[in-house]
Amino acid sequence: MVELLAPAGNFISLRAVLENGADAVYFGLDDYNMRANAKNFSLDDLSRISEIASDYNAKTYLCTNTILKEDKIIELNKNLERISSSEIDGLILSDIGLIEQTVSNGLEAHVSVQENVTNSYTLKTLHKLGAKRAILSRELSLDEITEITKKSPIETEIFIHGAMCMAISGRCFLSYGLYGRSANCGDCLQPCRKNWTLTFEESQNDAVSNTSEVSDESFIISQSYDDSYRTNFFSPKDMCLIEHIPELMKSGVSSFKIEGRARAPDYGAMVTGIYKQAIDSYLDSPDDYEVNPKWIEELKSVFNRGFDTGFYFDTPFETSETNQSKFIKKDIGQVVNYYNKVKVAELRVWDDLKIGDRIMIQGETTGSITHTVDSMQIEGKDVNNVSKNSNVGVLMPTKVRKNDFVYKLIERSQQ
Repeated sequence: MVELLAPAGNFISLRAVLENGADAVYFGLDDYNMRANAKNFSLDDLSRISEIASDYNAKTYLCTNTILKEDKIIELNKNLERISSSEIDGLILSDIGLIEQTVSNGLEAHVSVQENVTNSYTLKTLHKLGAKRAILSRELSLDEITEITKKSPIETEIFIHGAMCMAISGRCFLSYGLYGRSANCGDCLQPCRKNWTLTFEESQNDAVSNTSEVSDESFIISQSYDDSYRTNFFSPKDMCLIEHIPELMKSGVSSFKIEGRARAPDYGAMVTGIYKQAIDSYLDSPDDYEVNPKWIEELKSVFNRGFDTGFYFDTPFETSETNQSKFIKKDIGQVVNYYNKVKVAELRVWDDLKIGDRIMIQGETTGSITHTVDSMQIEGKDVNNVSKNSNVGVLMPTKVRKNDFVYKLIERSQQ
């Protein structure tokens, strides 16, 4: 049985992905992971994470996958016993120097994609050191992944959805060179996502040709007023493999990983839920498996930069634009109370709300749920719309909690 591994950047995201079928979650600590700009967790939070995950029979993996200099690796090593006592299942390590200590503290050692594992020889060496799993390099094709996994003495894991990086398995120095903020220490400012200006100097000796299989000039987006070209050629599209579940399942890989610890809880909820449906559908009837077009549309509804399949089937060439999700979230209110017997949520709203609006409610225990408003009341009377600064009862079949955040989902075409 393949594991569906989902990201958690905070407690709301944690609950959201677990509610939507994650078999395991991964998350980071301040100073030790590749998402320094995410909220992250503290050592004191780990026991609570374990308790929540155990309610869903889900495993827990702590990311410690930055470049660790001497002071940081000493500090992390000292904290291993405390991490183990919190009943976290394992550590994702970018430094093989801590594999032995991790295992001796009763934790699984998973080797990060930052180690750029690309062959079975490395996997056999990692096995000797005590590693239980390795996340394979993003630059491998699916055929290569299948071949390596067959020879591997340890579990393998691959990314199946989320942001892709311009650098080899994320080893990049662009942010550090421009801003002094190191991507390899989890502090990337993502200059690759910006709009760049492309210029070049011509000479008689220049022989410029397009050697790719792409016939059009897909990297050039627009010509600027000064005759230079604006381009996002550093910024790849997001990975999306929802249409290739059968091939992935046949690869022998132990874990499918969703990228996105820095993204919103609704992103984690949606993506996890869709891939869970797809995997379950395949397991129920492999010979009759079909991709549901609705899955792709729903994946497009949350943050994305367009979709690509990375190196799995070909070399990616298309560059991304900005967020291409169909909806934006507008903060409109907060939950005041939830009445279980009648399944009504009392909302305090500071923006307009009407029948037919699609809302999203998020909270640490609720996770992230979406709902189309089909019944509202004020003081026991049915209403079709409410104005800002009102309290309103909304029929809500799924339980929500006091102080949960309320957002209205607005189609970008309506902006």
